[in-house]
Amino acid sequence: MEAPAVNFTLLLFILLLVTGAFWIAEKFRFSRQRIAAANAAGNALRTRRDELRKQGIAPDASLSDEQIAATRERLLRQPWWLEWTAGLFPVIAFVFLLRSFVAEPFKIPSGSMEPTLVPGDLILVNKFVYGLRLPLMHDRVTPGENPQRGNVIVFRLPKDPAIDYIKRIVGTPGDTVSYENKQLLINGKPVAEKPDGEWFDPRSMVYYQQYIETLGDTAHRILINPQAPPYVIGGPDDFPHRDHCHYNADGFVCKVPAGMYFVMGDNRDNSLDSRYWGFVPERNIVGKAFFVWMNFGGLKNIGPIH
Repeated sequence: MEAPAVNFTLLLFILLLVTGAFWIAEKFRFSRQRIAAANAAGNALRTRRDELRKQGIAPDASLSDEQIAATRERLLRQPWWLEWTAGLFPVIAFVFLLRSFVAEPFKIPSGSMEPTLVPGDLILVNKFVYGLRLPLMHDRVTPGENPQRGNVIVFRLPKDPAIDYIKRIVGTPGDTVSYENKQLLINGKPVAEKPDGEWFDPRSMVYYQQYIETLGDTAHRILINPQAPPYVIGGPDDFPHRDHCHYNADGFVCKVPAGMYFVMGDNRDNSLDSRYWGFVPERNIVGKAFFVWMNFGGLKNIGPIH
């Protein structure tokens, strides 16, 4: 999954700082200035009214209690530029905290996770299950669960952290992952899978063989094209810990380093994943994808992510 070039978290953080500065200025300076101006104006109008009455002159309507109250209200009113800065601070703060520590929305742009996730799916990602992290700095500040085989995760692409990807964990630290002749093995044991009919891709107008694969406690569907090569001709990148992997004509074998994860797309023959650009550092993990909340192209995929 590729995210837009704009770093929304950074943009939101900048807005938080700007609106927060105006909110503080409003609370401790601007509002006090308006209150002082309103009190002074009200007192001046009431004094003027009292002087006229002492001189036997009836005050006009501009000095009535209603008009004095209206003048005070006008002077107390927040100017538009404060409404759009200090006034938005609580909303921006809530959104920032929600996205940083609870759940963040993402959109699926490609078919690499089909049939589990399809293009256009709008998903939610749990930001605290693996431990809370400081926004932008990505340092973990609370303990959490360890990512498990079968988890669908969103992470920052190791070779370009500005891009977010979504894949499924197939190998955890210390695992030996192999994928040869379309069969996934973990630590030498074949991952259980059983045929589940065919799946039609409406974009390419092609039927793919569908299987139910079980990784750990997670059963999910995958797609396999028997005619496709095990990885794109041209081979993998020269990624960190490349020496932990061995490639051949039938596939590959990789030993997952400590603190790293090996991920693959459920659409096994249409996914740029750890086979090509390497392992995902634990620090790069954004969170666990757990729910599809909308797809405007169709509603059948809405629900929990398995």
